[in-house]
This record gives sequence, C-alpha cells and structure tokens, in this order.
Amino acid sequence: MAVAIERGLSGMMVVDRESTTSTSSRERGKVVGMTTSRDLLRVMHAGFKEGKTADELVKVTVKEFMTPLSQVIYARPEETIGTCRIIMAKLGVKCLPILSHGRVEGLITARDISEYSLEAREGVSAKGGKKNYLKHVSERVGLSVNTSMAEPPAYLKAQLALEQNPLFINVGVAEMPHPFKTPESCGMNARDHGPNDHSTDTDLSEDAYFVCEVNLPDDAAEGEVGTYKHLTYMGVADGVGSWREYGVDPREFSHRLMDECEHILKEASENAREDADRHRIIAPAEVLAQAYERVKAANIIGSSTACVALFDNARHQLHFSNLGDSGIIVLRHIDSDVAGSLKRDRTTPRADRKSDLRVAFVSQQQLRSFNHPYQFGWTGEELKDDESSFKTAADSCTTSIHIRRGDIIIMATDGLFDNVDIDDIAKVALEWEQKNGFIRGGDIAAREKRWSMGNSMSVQSCETLPELAQTLCEKARENSLDSSVDSPFAILAKENDIMWSGGMPDDCTVVAMHVVGRRSDDVLDRSNN
Repeated sequence: MAVAIERGLSGMMVVDRESTTSTSSRERGKVVGMTTSRDLLRVMHAGFKEGKTADELVKVTVKEFMTPLSQVIYARPEETIGTCRIIMAKLGVKCLPILSHGRVEGLITARDISEYSLEAREGVSAKGGKKNYLKHVSERVGLSVNTSMAEPPAYLKAQLALEQNPLFINVGVAEMPHPFKTPESCGMNARDHGPNDHSTDTDLSEDAYFVCEVNLPDDAAEGEVGTYKHLTYMGVADGVGSWREYGVDPREFSHRLMDECEHILKEASENAREDADRHRIIAPAEVLAQAYERVKAANIIGSSTACVALFDNARHQLHFSNLGDSGIIVLRHIDSDVAGSLKRDRTTPRADRKSDLRVAFVSQQQLRSFNHPYQFGWTGEELKDDESSFKTAADSCTTSIHIRRGDIIIMATDGLFDNVDIDDIAKVALEWEQKNGFIRGGDIAAREKRWSMGNSMSVQSCETLPELAQTLCEKARENSLDSSVDSPFAILAKENDIMWSGGMPDDCTVVAMHVVGRRSDDVLDRSNN
C-alpha cells in the first residue's frame, strides 16, 4: 500500500521470487497475479466491515486479495493505444500488463493513456508549469458554497430503471442423436446404417448441455451486505466424433466438460454463502477455463466445441463465450415501420406481412477451415503446435448482448445450424408463439398492452418451451435426411469447392430460451394464465 501511494501506482504485478518460470528454466521470478489500487480499497472495505483495525489491515498478505493469474486481462506490445483504451472501457479496468513471449514487459494505465493523448495534442510541455496551471487549472479550483447535485443523467436513470424492472428467462431443452448412430458405431449414411430405425437414444449423443441457476454476490453492489443476484447459466458442447477412430469415446470429453461447468457454478454459489467478498459472478469464459483445466487434470482424452452463456436479469444482458461452431441466435419482434434499414423487410408489403420477428443477433463461429472448428481438447499432454485446432477459453469469441422482453434465444450445437436456415428457425419460433398466444397476428401493441396489465404468460412459456426445442431438433433431423434440398452445410461446402448435397446428419442439442417479465413460479402471473 505504501509503495502504491508513494509512487502513484495504479497496479503492480505480484511475483514469487522463489519459483522458476518453468520446469526447464532457471530464471526465478514467476508472476502469480496482479494487484491494483481498486483491490487495496476492496480489502480495506472488507476489513472495516469485519471490524478489523488499521494495524490488522496492513498485515494482510497480497495473495489474499490479488487478482489471480488466470483472471488477469493483458495487452500485447503490437496493439495500439486505442485498442487498450477500448479494452479498459469495456471491462472497467484501469491497468493492463503488457505481455510478450510469456514475459510481462510493463504496465499501461489509464493515466498513461491520458498523458499520451495530452502530449500528442499539445506537445510534451503540456504538463506542469505555471503557464499550464494558469491556462487550465486556476479558473477551475474551488466550488461555490451553494453548489448542488444535478439530477442523474438519462443513461443512469435508464440503468436504475432496468434494475427495478428485472427480466426473467424460461429454458427448454431437447436433444436428438445422429440418426445413424448405434452403441457400436455411427454410420455415414443410410446404407451404412442398414434397415434399422433411426436412432432416438439420447445417451448415444456426443452433444452435452447444462442449465444451472445460482445465487452469487453482485459485483456492482459492493458494500451492500447480502446483495445477491439470481443468475442463470447454460451451455452446450459437441464432442468431436473422429476420436472414435482412435478407440476413444467422443462423449466422455464433452459430457465431462459440461458437468464440470455446472459443478464450478454450484461450488461458487455454496462458497459465496461463507465468504461473499471472495466469490463474485463468474464470467462464462472463466467457467469454461476452469472446467477445461479440471477435464485435463482428470486426463479425459478427446475434444469438443463449447458455448457457455450467462443471463443477467437485472441488467437485461446475455454474456457468452463460444469456441467452435456451436452458437447463439436472438430473435426479436421489430416493427418494420420504425426499424432501421438493416432490420426492415423491404420486399413484402406491410399489409401482407404476418410477422416482424427478426434475427437480432447471430454469434460468430470459429473455424480453422471448413467443417474443422476450433475446440477444447486433450491428448494426454500439452501440444506446443500453434497450428493445432486445440484452443483455450482465452481464444473464445466472448460477447455481451442487450436482451429485451419477449426475445427468443436459441443456443444450439452445429446439428441445428448446419441443417436449418436461420430464417426457418425464426419461422418455427413464430409458429410456437402464435400457437401459445404470445403474439397474435404480429400485433406487437397488443402484446405490450397485455404486459402492462401484468400478464406475462410466463407459466405457459415455461411449460411449452421444451416443445419449441423439440420441434427444432426434429426439423434439423428431417432436413439432415433430405437429399433433395441443400442445407446450410451443403451450401457452405460448395462455396469451399466440396461437392455435398442435402443435409448433414449429426447429433443435435437445442436450448431454447424465452425472456419474460415474471418468474414462472410468480403467483400473480400464474393467476393471469
């Protein structure tokens, strides 16, 4: 603490001088974490709340409150100041270590960026001196005794309003195995499968999933005792079937990865009850990173793509991390009379349109090449090849999306997206909405009126969502067996000079979500259904 104050430091790397950087290196000074001025304030706050004295606080060791190495966000020397500023703004951090070839070369702070910008604009003499004080500071020192606080700005009021009007999410899951799969093998086509019926045993599927609801302390409510957030995590994984050629069951890796994700979240929820200051909301990428390490520690051979998401009901956001070709789409009713040009249906006359359900978001796939996704994997030892298909959670596509009431979110493995066009997924979702009365004739105004009267239809949504997920799985299977119509997989194959017609038989897992205004166990909402 004394060093940080005396030298005006925003952050410091924590180094263990007794440890070597690797088993083959004699170089001592292994980086084990990072501590910032915010960490110091946090430990002081926690200590005073527990009744500790100032003398006791200054004896707290750094390892008790530092940011562990696995959670440190870093930049690279070749990245620009602008990139660092964007990372800091998005993640709410003020200090980034600069990593080059496994070594921390230095730190860049918000103050460094501010000073650089000032010098770039006004020259190196822009800081300090009497001239600069008179020009920039003298007329800004001191506030009038009659100074008062203004009303919160509009964006802050909007944020506060979100927290007072939380959204909730209902989840329905369905899965279906590869149609030509048996306990002994998996046929490439109907000829390989023979006269047997198409497979329906989900235990044969190499896909895996989890859905987990937990209560974790709210980072944004620091200092408020007992402030917890109810969070819903969900994830899907798709085991890589080619491991079967090496005598490895492709199901083991993907299923263990999802099991570990769920275990990590439940452990965090339990531990938070004992020490809320040490256990905060876990980002999807961190869940995947920890789960991956546990799978490797258990020596589970295999590989899998994976996507894990977190729904934040207070801030109306979906955070997710995706590695490979599983993914997420968000469907939203957008009135084309007021929508921007990118979302407007320009081809169908307004009177003839049956719906304004649009694709509001599609996650990005990560492929090394066609039909060759990046994946989490383990062969029994670490691979040093940079060209390997095996990646880590740090390489995943990590994004946050603003979610609105009434949105339908589909998380699925590639068995769905390879066989069902996104617009067709939207049509299936619309049919589900209309069948259950969530939307009638595309009338968004009528739905808004129903909501204003307190009728969220959350119970019906919860009870019928598995039907939507099942319908999408069945649609994927139907298309995968249809050789007369090119699937999205076949279209992409031909774009890559690969002759492929019809669908792509595969395992399929769908996690369907519906954003509602009340919990499904809400007594008031149940009385309205």
